This record gives sequence, structure tokens and C-alpha cells, in this order.
Amino acid sequence: MKAPMTAPMTALWLRIFLTGLVLWLATVVVTAWTGNSNLVPTVVLFGSFLVPVTFVVWAYGRGRSAEVTVERLFVAFVVGGVLGVLGASLLESWLLRPSVLVYVLVGLIEEGVKLAALIFVTRHVARRVTRDGVVLGATVGFGFAAFESAGYAFNALFTADGLSLTQLVETEVLRGILTPVGHGLWTAITGGALFRAGGRLTGPVLLTYLGVSLLHALWDSMSAIAIALTLVLTGRPWQFELLRIGRVPHVTDWQVHVYTVLNWTGLIVISLVAIGWLWTTVVTDRRDRGILSQ
Repeated sequence: MKAPMTAPMTALWLRIFLTGLVLWLATVVVTAWTGNSNLVPTVVLFGSFLVPVTFVVWAYGRGRSAEVTVERLFVAFVVGGVLGVLGASLLESWLLRPSVLVYVLVGLIEEGVKLAALIFVTRHVARRVTRDGVVLGATVGFGFAAFESAGYAFNALFTADGLSLTQLVETEVLRGILTPVGHGLWTAITGGALFRAGGRLTGPVLLTYLGVSLLHALWDSMSAIAIALTLVLTGRPWQFELLRIGRVPHVTDWQVHVYTVLNWTGLIVISLVAIGWLWTTVVTDRRDRGILSQ
């Protein structure tokens, strides 16, 4: 049975985002004004969790069955997110070595641990429908993104010249902008496939896992791909000669612009592919349920 969606619930995500944004901005201003380092954890937590929590609330209000309770969402976000981060950290420390396949391995590992975390936190779900898998998968993914972003923001704080609030804020803003088309989106796709298969690791589920892992790998490697394409398209002979002898050449302003355009274009294309994939999953589920209800 589909849970009712009221107007207040529909607008709740927006109130949460605006309230959290105001509080985060106020904390950043006060921290910069007073130099009080005790406020840094508040900046990190607000900035890292604001967008993921907002999108989980938004997904909750978009419609789901009675199986998707607030308690289950909380467990998926916190337990699933932490298990995913811990599992990825362990596996990456054991398995990753410098190679041309490092981004592929990162994608396989991180999407794999998120899938495992989703299976664990939804093991007691009695009735599985695709839409619930999308919502719970997105929740696990956003939990992973929130805890990962907190780590990145904390690391950005430390520089050779001391603590840098500016770098911390820049990191949180960039990751906040990119969060909706990252971990949450990829795990939502996997969760939909998993629940469509009744929670079993069938062939389509494994293919979906491999597909989102590839999107993840392309996302992480987009900067390197953009650099390579920029050199192929605009590289000068003297730059290739310096690279041949192991030196890093200077780049022109035009090459910087070309790299930026290629990098962001790649990220946008990857995001559109993932959004289209998720949209197809939701539409197919809606069509199938419509057929079954006739």
C-alpha cells in the first residue's frame, strides 16, 4: 500500500534545506569572525550532511510503501552509510595499488560495499517493490556520501600554512553541489534493481552493479580523461617532449579553459546517463504496477 503524501511533507525537504543552509552560513561567518576552532566540527557536519539529508527527505515524500518507515530510513542512512565507508576504506587499503585500473577498482569496491550495506539494512523488509528499493538505496548512498564528505572537508581544513576555513568551505560547497548526482543516485539505481529481483543477487542485479560501478569509475577519472583529451586536442610538441622525459610542462590559459569545459561536460553527461537510467527504472516499475492492477 502506498503511504499518503501530504502537502506539509512535500515542502518539508525545502524547509530542512533552507534552515540548515542558514545555520551553516551563520556558523561559517561566526567561525571566520571569531577564529573559534571549536566551531569547526559544526561547520563540517552541517556542510556534509545538509544536502544528503535534504534529498533523503525529498525521496521519502515522493511516495513509497508502508515498509519504508522513518526508522528504516534512519538505519539505512546511518548504519548503511557507516558500514559502506568502513568497508570501502578496508578494501581499498588492501586491494588498491597504483595502476591504470585504479578508478575501476574504486568503483567496484565502493558500489559493492554500498550494495552489501543495503542488503544488510533491508534484510527484514517483508514486501519488496522497486520504488522502495530506489528510496532505500538512495538513502544508503547519501549516508555514504555524507560521511565521506565529512572526511574530505576535515582533510581540506589542514594546509601547510595552518588551518584553512576557506578550503573547508570550498570543499563542502563543491561536494554539496555534486552529491545529488553521485553516490545517492548510483545506489538508488542498484537498489531498484535489487528490490525488483526480490532482494536476490540475480543476473540483472549484478549487471546493474557493474554498470553503476562503471559510471562511478568514469566520474572519478573524468579529470584525468579531460587532461588527456586536452593534450591530444591542443598539445604542443614541446609539451609532449617534456612529458617524454618525465617533466611536467606548463599549460596555456587556453588549455586550462579546454580542460575545464571537457571535465564538466563529461561529468554532466555521466550524470544525465545515470538520471535517465533511474528514470527508466521508476517508469518501468510504474508501468508494471499499472498492468498488474488491471
